[in-house]
Amino acid sequence: MSGAGAASGLDHVGICLADPAPAWNRYEALGFTLSPVARQSGRRTPDGPVEPYATGNRCAFFREGYLEVLGIMDQALFDNDLGRFLARYTGAHIIALAVADEHAALARLRLAGIPISGISHLERPVEAPDGPRARFARLPLPEAPEGRIQLIRHLTPELVWQERWLNHANHVVALESVVLVTQTPAETAARFARLAGVALEPDPAGGFCLALAGDLAAPIGGPRGATRIRILAPGSLAAVLPGVVAPAVPFIAGVTLRTDDGNAAVARLLPQLRPVAEGLMLMPEDACGMALVFTP
Repeated sequence: MSGAGAASGLDHVGICLADPAPAWNRYEALGFTLSPVARQSGRRTPDGPVEPYATGNRCAFFREGYLEVLGIMDQALFDNDLGRFLARYTGAHIIALAVADEHAALARLRLAGIPISGISHLERPVEAPDGPRARFARLPLPEAPEGRIQLIRHLTPELVWQERWLNHANHVVALESVVLVTQTPAETAARFARLAGVALEPDPAGGFCLALAGDLAAPIGGPRGATRIRILAPGSLAAVLPGVVAPAVPFIAGVTLRTDDGNAAVARLLPQLRPVAEGLMLMPEDACGMALVFTP
């Protein structure tokens, strides 16, 4: 099913909060190196003017992929749907898949009947407000009940994945998978497959899996290796993330993060970790609403 404009892998997963500052402190305490605070701006429509948004983020950038910790910093400005997401629950609401060619992806999605008006753009300063700006081309899935589900291409990857932000005390080097819980796994998985341009596979826990092959030619920080989106029914959650309870459905329940030291550093840093099938898990209440599974 994959072809021109198909997604190559997970780009990032984003956690959303009304007040991001405590979450930034928490993620630093978990051993993540976070990028500086960056206020976002963008176009509400593909041909609209660039305007400042209410939101700001800090990110944990890995050798492959990243986690975004995003919140509202100015209630008077356009919140880019963050308020709607937070009305459901505090936690992960963003899944972004990497594409190498946003124009080919747009053509493919229109042929598939997905009503995307055009390529959207987002930008933010890398560090100083008047300094270089990271820019992104985005194709969001319209009215996705799961949150902000999108295809993305980094137009300035060298500004995002800087060496000074890639080394983490917990030794995480890659974002490997994300778990999504839904009452309608077949319907949800079909939508995700159309967005990604990748065939579905059965998930061993029940439900479905989008296995994304990666791209060895991806720019720095891109998904060079294989990544997965696991789409499960609520009854399957306990087998994958034991003890995690969905506050609402659909629910982005957790991610798997690969370390380069066999989980030695994270085991020292975080005594509250629980053993699970894929490694060591931090519960959502300890990670701002999303389970983190560290895998060797």
